[in-house]
Amino acid sequence: MQLFLMRHGEAGYNAHSDRERTLTDMGRHHTGLMSNWLGLTIKEFDLVLVSPYLRAQQSWQEVRKHFPEPHKWITLDELVPSGDPEQVAHLVLAYAEQYAANNVLVVAHMPLLGYLVSELVPGVEPPLFATSGVTLIDRQNGTNHLVWQHAPHSIS
Repeated sequence: MQLFLMRHGEAGYNAHSDRERTLTDMGRHHTGLMSNWLGLTIKEFDLVLVSPYLRAQQSWQEVRKHFPEPHKWITLDELVPSGDPEQVAHLVLAYAEQYAANNVLVVAHMPLLGYLVSELVPGVEPPLFATSGVTLIDRQNGTNHLVWQHAPHSIS
């Protein structure tokens, strides 16, 4: 299984709450750049798991313009900045197994994503994710390996 972890695009701060922050024009642009670049690596996602926060939902809307409709996509309440990385790791793997997904995209937030990488790949320090940044974790025979991490500035 290939697990693509993506941080939402750049968001503004003019909102009533953190949940309601929206993508900036630059956030949409960078998410589109990363989506185009991802399209060179993968042609479709079997499963997409997205944070309920508006900026993550908007990021997913940008990504989905570049890919066929996934077999299944779910908004997961646990994919919030303060989410429990151990619980989220178990949920992501359980959903991937349930839907027999080979290519999974998770759209979420920092610091959760950094801690999730450490949870899934023991011995790896929590990496920072740039906005719209993506990390690939390859899972084979129950063992996870960090393959790469890219941000919009590293692909252009």
